[in-house]
Amino acid sequence: MSDKTVIHPSKQTGSPARQKVENKVRFVLKPREKKREFVLNDDDYFTLADLIHSQTGIVLKDHKKDMVYGRLSKRLRQFGMTSFGDYLHYLAGDNGPGEIGMLINAITTNLTRFFREPHHFDHLRDHVLPETLDLIKQGRQSRLRLWSAGCSSGEEPYSMAMCLDEALNKRPDQILDAKILATDLDTNMLERGRAGRYRDQHLEHLPPEFQPFLSPAQGEDGYVQAQDTLRHYISFKQLNLLEKWPFSGPFDAIFCRNVMIYFDAGDKQRLISRLVEKLRPGGWLFIGHSETILDMSPGLKLYGRTIYQKTQVDHGL
Repeated sequence: MSDKTVIHPSKQTGSPARQKVENKVRFVLKPREKKREFVLNDDDYFTLADLIHSQTGIVLKDHKKDMVYGRLSKRLRQFGMTSFGDYLHYLAGDNGPGEIGMLINAITTNLTRFFREPHHFDHLRDHVLPETLDLIKQGRQSRLRLWSAGCSSGEEPYSMAMCLDEALNKRPDQILDAKILATDLDTNMLERGRAGRYRDQHLEHLPPEFQPFLSPAQGEDGYVQAQDTLRHYISFKQLNLLEKWPFSGPFDAIFCRNVMIYFDAGDKQRLISRLVEKLRPGGWLFIGHSETILDMSPGLKLYGRTIYQKTQVDHGL
């Protein structure tokens, strides 16, 4: 067969042998994949994946290679590099420790919105907060604490703060110490949370009764600003969930949603155990809609869809 010979699909005879030849020719003539801007070989990818796992607990399988390429390409472009091997050498050098934070920020996923998975906030409003306020009124505990673990850009803790403010306004005679801890690995997301400024399309799922908590931002069309009333409740802190936690708790409720999907079984088991330890007896744990922790902690019982309660309920202990 000469270089110019190509069997046209319209001239198929139906013969299995002929079709086999035609398929082979079409495979050979398939356009080559466009050369990428940066070189990312398997060895460099697995080295990066191991580094990310050691720093964050996030497990990156083989099929995440394109995702890693896309999210880190901007960093390579900024440094004028041509390969991920160059980036690994940079990470191993004197500037490496400072770059680790940027690496983590680029890799971690930050998809959130106000009142995401609304049944969680319904449960917070209807059960968690009234029960906790009753315990405080009865003198069985002295304060209220909520934790948004993996808070991203802040929509989750602000949603919690709206529910908390509503609950406190229903009991104007009850003055108490009530705070929300909001933690994340990504320092860029934490800064956005502290600022409390969001695009107005983020209000799409915000219940009407809570819309007054977000006002048009001054001098910025298309943005809204969280009121200081909400920001007063929330403390934003950077935290790696797999490292030491510099706080004692206990918490009345912990939102740890869509975080464990990135962890392997061992890290997931250890995280759940530590979260249960930080809950008060009868406290609540909320996880993501695609996550499950059944049989991973004897200290929890399933209450509702992705809602768990710490089983020891004797608050007098």
